[in-house]
Amino acid sequence: MLRFSRRADQDPVKVASRTLQIALAPGSAAIAQPSRLPTLAATAATVAVLYFASEVFLPLAIAILLTFALAPVVSRLRRAGLPRSVAVIGTVATAFLFLSAFSVILALQVSEVAQNLPTYQYNIIEKIRVLKEAGSESRIFERISRVVERISTEISRPRAETPVSPAPEPGQKPLLVEIFSPERPIETLRNIINPLLGPLATTGLVIVVVIFMLFEREDLRDRFIRLVGYGDLHRTTEALQDAAARVGQYLLMQLVVNITYGIPLALGLWLLGIPNAILWGMLAIVLRFVPYIGPVIAAVLPLFLAFAAAPGWSLLFWTAALFIVLELLSNNVVEPWLYGSRTGLSPLAIIVAAIFWAWLWGPIGLVLSTPLTVCLVVLGRHVPQFEFLEILLGNEPVLDPKERLYQRLLAGDPDEATDNAEEMLEEKYLVEFYDTVAIPALLLAEHDRTRGALSEPQVAQIAQSARTLVANLEEIAAEEEEEDEEDEAGENNGEGDDQGDDYDLPLGDGKSVLCIGGRGELDDVTAAMLAQVIRVQGADVASASYQDLKPGTIRALPFQGRNAILVNFLDQESLRHAKFIVRRLKRIAPIARIGIVLWREDGAPSAELVEELQADFVVSAISDAVREALSEEVARPLKAVRAKIARRHQARRRRGSTAEQAALADRDAG
Repeated sequence: MLRFSRRADQDPVKVASRTLQIALAPGSAAIAQPSRLPTLAATAATVAVLYFASEVFLPLAIAILLTFALAPVVSRLRRAGLPRSVAVIGTVATAFLFLSAFSVILALQVSEVAQNLPTYQYNIIEKIRVLKEAGSESRIFERISRVVERISTEISRPRAETPVSPAPEPGQKPLLVEIFSPERPIETLRNIINPLLGPLATTGLVIVVVIFMLFEREDLRDRFIRLVGYGDLHRTTEALQDAAARVGQYLLMQLVVNITYGIPLALGLWLLGIPNAILWGMLAIVLRFVPYIGPVIAAVLPLFLAFAAAPGWSLLFWTAALFIVLELLSNNVVEPWLYGSRTGLSPLAIIVAAIFWAWLWGPIGLVLSTPLTVCLVVLGRHVPQFEFLEILLGNEPVLDPKERLYQRLLAGDPDEATDNAEEMLEEKYLVEFYDTVAIPALLLAEHDRTRGALSEPQVAQIAQSARTLVANLEEIAAEEEEEDEEDEAGENNGEGDDQGDDYDLPLGDGKSVLCIGGRGELDDVTAAMLAQVIRVQGADVASASYQDLKPGTIRALPFQGRNAILVNFLDQESLRHAKFIVRRLKRIAPIARIGIVLWREDGAPSAELVEELQADFVVSAISDAVREALSEEVARPLKAVRAKIARRHQARRRRGSTAEQAALADRDAG
């Protein structure tokens, strides 16, 4: 809220004028938030325009995607020394000649299949009869046929109409006469050409648009930047390059994947004896552009022909096995090798996008759904107003690992938290996971606790879920401990290598450490995590709760033979309590090194803090805590404070005696 005050001698008109200038100044709220339609309304309006003007935008979308796909080829030809016109026209002509030949072969194969279908009638009827006889005991087919007959009879039954006037007397029905006139050659030609005009005109329009876009690609890019992102050239250029790279690479790599799938499929079907094997291979190349649904549609017709072409069942089983083997090889070997997940789309987003674009533009929209959705994700990545598109459709995680773990702990779901941890531990060591994910997640919980956002039951639930997570990771800790022993044996044989990273920790053979929570349940969890990591290094370690530090229970802790005692604090405001705990522990266990682990992510504690707390060490990272706990240094003695207390007591007594003497002198004088 802005408050304006003026003195009594100020002119109200001047004050109002100054207020108006402030309101209209550059960067003010009025300028920063101009009135405009919400993003959702703008998106709905865009969808409506694309739906009702599909005849205009569909050819443009096809042309833009083909431009993205052919632009890398044109660029390579230009770098090879060819003129722009030769590179562009040659690339477009080759691409559309290939598509035309593909379409002609496809049409011929389809007509041949249509002519051969009656020859398969006997095999189909015979196999249906066999299936019917196989199911005669349960009478399944008979019941299904009865239901179908009843439904068809009910649908075809005419509805009885109530006469509104007396029915006329039956008379002689008039004869229907239909006059046929021979068609003229021009009309026959028109009937043949008219259905072809639309697709041919669209194809010609797409070819022309692609040629002009490739010719003026740089000019169109500059105009788009000037129109959309002139104020931020870096972001606009990055968005255009990202969109062109993603879409172009996806289309080319998907084409390669489909060809590596369609050619072996055609060869396999030909060897099995499936009619028109070339057709099914070509259809598989086209239909696999449709995500998830396309491969299923491509397999239906060959399986039906395998069912109809041969009298036995072996051909059907071999055909199904061929499709299964090719799908496994393509999905698990070829696709990850060529492009993997470079589209940036989540699997669910691909399915939803296929449904949306199929509703918007029909079968062609279904084929174009993935590249069009990639463009939307790129738009959401680089334009803040459409960031929700990347969040909804992208495959990048929207939460940091520490935030994701904190959310799972807060929801009381340690099982999913364990699954996520195990995925990360396939590439990380346990100490790195705790240092970069688990303890930062507990710091988020501690921050919410200190600002009052978490209730006590919620804190207890987070602590319990985190303890369950630590217990679930105990098996991984044991595996890492065995690996460390093997590595130690390899180093003794001269076969080890020094990694020299931040998590290259010393061995703890012969060391004994005690880890204690400082002031709360979350501190206890960090103590358990630290104890688990120290145990991996081979040391004897135990952990205790913050409640064991109370005066009545602290002496029951297992201090005997401990080389180091580490007290863990997540709350940064616990320094006074930490100082009190250090002094108490040093009196009880003077031989052990007493350390404070003050967990935080913004750097190591200062040397002055170590002197203030009188601890042997103060650290904030788990790797530093492990190194200090397993160090060979001896404990620092506790500083004597009784002399200071005695001097302060004597000073108070002197001041008291002086005051008494002054009071007696005043009384005597009176």
